[in-house]
Amino acid sequence: MAGNEWINGYLEAILDSGAAAIEEQKPMVDLRERGHFNPTKYFVEEVVTGVDETDLHRTWIKVVATRNARERSSRLENMCWRIWHLTRKKKQLEWEELQRLAKRRWERELVRKDATEDLAEDLSEGEKGDTVSELIHAETPRVSFHSNASSLELWSDDKKEKKLYIILISLHGLVRGENMELGRDSDTGGQVKYVVELSRALAKMPGVYRVDLFTRQVLSPEVDWSYGEPTEMLTTASEDADGNDVGESSGAYIIRIPFGPRDKYLHKELLWPYIQEFVDGALAHILNMSKVLGEQVGGGQPVWPYVIHGHYADAGDSAALLSGALNVPMVLTGHSLGRNKLEQLLKQGRQSKEDINSMYKIMRRIEAEELSLDVAELVITSTQQEIEEQWGLYDGFDVKLEKILRARARRGVNCHGRYMPRMVVIPPGMDFSSVVVQEDASEVDGELPTVIGGTDGSSPKAIPTIWSEVMRFLTNPHKPMILALSRPDPKKNITTLLKAFGECRPLRELANLTLIMGNRDDIDEMTGGNASVLITVLKLIDKYDLYGLVAYPKHHKQTDVPDIYRLAAKTKGVFINPALVEPFGLTLIEAAAHGLPMVATKNGGPVDIQRALNNGLLVDPHDQQAIADALLKLVSEKNLWHDCRRNGWKNIHLYSWPEHCRTYLTKVAACRMRHPQWKTDTPGDEVSAEVSSLNDSLKDVHDMSLRLSVDDKASLTGSLDPVASSSGEPDVQDQVKRVLSKIKKPETNSKENEGVKLENVPSKYPILRRRHRLVVLILDCYDSNGLPEKKMAQIIQDIFKAVRLDTQNAKFTGFAISTAMPVSETMEFLKSAKIQVNEFDALICGSGSEVYYPGTYTAEDGKLFADPDYASHIAFHWGYEGLKKTIWKLMNPEGEQKSPCAEEDVKSSNAHCVAYFVKELSKAKKVDDLRQKLRMRGLRCHPMYCRNSTRMQVVPLLASRAQALRYLFVRWRLNVANMFVIVGETGDTDYEELIAGAHKTLIMKEVVTKGSEALLRTTDLRNDIVPSDSPLIASIKGGATPEEISEALKALSNASL
Repeated sequence: MAGNEWINGYLEAILDSGAAAIEEQKPMVDLRERGHFNPTKYFVEEVVTGVDETDLHRTWIKVVATRNARERSSRLENMCWRIWHLTRKKKQLEWEELQRLAKRRWERELVRKDATEDLAEDLSEGEKGDTVSELIHAETPRVSFHSNASSLELWSDDKKEKKLYIILISLHGLVRGENMELGRDSDTGGQVKYVVELSRALAKMPGVYRVDLFTRQVLSPEVDWSYGEPTEMLTTASEDADGNDVGESSGAYIIRIPFGPRDKYLHKELLWPYIQEFVDGALAHILNMSKVLGEQVGGGQPVWPYVIHGHYADAGDSAALLSGALNVPMVLTGHSLGRNKLEQLLKQGRQSKEDINSMYKIMRRIEAEELSLDVAELVITSTQQEIEEQWGLYDGFDVKLEKILRARARRGVNCHGRYMPRMVVIPPGMDFSSVVVQEDASEVDGELPTVIGGTDGSSPKAIPTIWSEVMRFLTNPHKPMILALSRPDPKKNITTLLKAFGECRPLRELANLTLIMGNRDDIDEMTGGNASVLITVLKLIDKYDLYGLVAYPKHHKQTDVPDIYRLAAKTKGVFINPALVEPFGLTLIEAAAHGLPMVATKNGGPVDIQRALNNGLLVDPHDQQAIADALLKLVSEKNLWHDCRRNGWKNIHLYSWPEHCRTYLTKVAACRMRHPQWKTDTPGDEVSAEVSSLNDSLKDVHDMSLRLSVDDKASLTGSLDPVASSSGEPDVQDQVKRVLSKIKKPETNSKENEGVKLENVPSKYPILRRRHRLVVLILDCYDSNGLPEKKMAQIIQDIFKAVRLDTQNAKFTGFAISTAMPVSETMEFLKSAKIQVNEFDALICGSGSEVYYPGTYTAEDGKLFADPDYASHIAFHWGYEGLKKTIWKLMNPEGEQKSPCAEEDVKSSNAHCVAYFVKELSKAKKVDDLRQKLRMRGLRCHPMYCRNSTRMQVVPLLASRAQALRYLFVRWRLNVANMFVIVGETGDTDYEELIAGAHKTLIMKEVVTKGSEALLRTTDLRNDIVPSDSPLIASIKGGATPEEISEALKALSNASL
């Protein structure tokens, strides 16, 4: 390298720009202070490893292998410039991140001030002082999120009379009850084990009748057939503790819902476009199961889910939509969070925000987490750190504002629609059934030699297979075992552990190291990050010559894990979790239960675990020497080892599943319980509905099946077998008599209904409930003034004709129109187009804020009344006045009052819709920006631009045109899979939500010339929301004839997922 002295100049420039500080823990390097500078060592150990660019490392290997001096010099110079570019890029990204964080802190303070002023307006002077004092107290560094235990009734055995139905959702990875393939990939890890064990534990709690764990059905040849089974029983509770039969559907089950490509196993980043398919499939299962449970334990009334619990962002997004469709409480567990991951990746400086989003779909994940926070009543975390340092990064949660709102709620003071979810720390539980706890560990000495065969030539006892797999790597398996168990993920920091072990001679002489790094067949077939870690591990073993000292078996079963812990304990070993950040650390609890002291990272959940168990030492995961010192201390000091072992056993009950579930159910019971509460209908309405249903059924004399269903209060479902009918069987004759008696009933009761005045309640059931199919028209064709274009009328008429061309299905098909217009303008438009409003079974108006049923909720003068059940269904977290005032401030900031961006549209507003005219489009905030500012103020709602960007409307959080279709499913049992949604190529900003799902979508091209989607969000997430390859989505050219539309609908009706 003598001919390359010029390299020092490049390196000094790199160091001056901060390359040596790529890892914060590494000190700045001054070449002038180094007596002997080795460029090779600097490149490989400092720069290349610092920026973590494996291709740079490969380039360096090629450089040192090049014999030609000129070529070597040229390659080396090229390498310098690449590193220089990476360093500058890192500094730029760091600067941008600092700017973003500073702006966010400023916005937070502004929002808190704004919210506090609004909240203080209706308080007395004394209460205002209380609010100020609450804000000051909330600014203290330590905030307690635990409610006073005395204020909550602890869940106990006296709850066994309850019959609760609980739903858990965990979508990604491979989920099954036995032989879990943990570590197979990054999606099949600790979360899978957690949700399965939680399901089992909850099903055993008093008062819990059934637990369903929803996940994805996978029929791919790449995975085991068991992941394609629709249902898997986890536990059954045919009898309670007293020996009483509790019902055939009780217990815990895995329910696999098909969504996305059936023949492919998809990683979580690729599941996003198919979330709505899952929601519709899950909704169908819930409705069926609610009916079944109602027959078993509900006295004939549906048993609605007690709570829907989403795990991770994808399941949280799904749970939010299901919660809105069913109007039941939602609980969220994040497991790991997108904003935290984004910040960590940006700090590394290797990728831009755009690159990170492309790889991890991080913006779609964050949007899902924000929506989950909007809807969730309760957020369960494993540690206090997760609340303060991770959830605190989100727009939808502010520690200080949450404290103020909680205090106001306790005093019964109006919060003006502001809401923050409740955060509680409930550490995960553990199944101790496979753990044998010994009171004293003294007998461990000499036990392993006895088991595997000692020096006296005695025969070895039968040992677990996994012990043999581990010990075959070790020259002396009797030495204490340092055990690490995790996926080979870079963030698990296994390589630093291996360096600490390899460079500490006393530790190598005293102990062995066992690395359980998931399962693998061929490293070349593994994902990039995991493969890179494994390759580095193998290189380090070779570098430090650790053969015979390190075990790294290729395979293990989930049932082997307890045996691995036992082996480490029998050798008086230590368990280590050196992860850079550990959200919780379930393996630490498992290790403690098996008598293993721990060394763990000081970042994250292990801090709380160590505080509770007091069974080990915490270290800085970046400090290699600290890791080695802690391991050596525990392995060498036997008294300390025994103390840690005993402490772990003494306190481990704090992490049992019964304790977890008891706290879980106690916290959930404190939420505001809600479920569908349909208004009671009059007996006369029931009869009229039955008669009209029967008349429709009896029109076809060849149809011998009569299906007569009455909502909620009564039902009659008969299947008349032609053979049985002709034979004159008594049962069938009785059915016919009952049906005929029903037909005659209205005549005898007609006088009773005289004089009943039409009020704002339904007079009878909508005809919608008897439809087999529903065609929903959602064509956002508006001119520059936001008025419906004339061509929309012709298109509607053509669609009517197209449906009626199919004579077999026409009489079972209904129509609905879904629009951003209020009902008055919708009626005016239909009248001007000479379309009878009664042609439609349902009108969804005001961007999903109201639902009408023409011919049903109608006064004598033709005025329509909105469905009151839907109004109560969407009222969750809706604060009209507070929201209206805040939106006006955001749309028209101070200093712009003379030329406001928006003004109120009174005609389009209603009790659940705040509407505005957009006066200056250039000043209008995008939906994602507006929603962020509202969330930061604790206001949960659904803002959107509509009608060719001439209007901005805000509806309740659980209201939308897509959710209104799900409401029709839940309320009238009109299956979403039998809905045909007809849309244009673009539309209002809620357009994306209308395309995906289990319904059939027909896109009419060239119909909608201009929509409002440009105002939706800054980052385009369309491909992560709308599937590109769904068989349920078809398109047709603009100006299609009724015949062409009919053929397209027929083709869609035959499509399936």
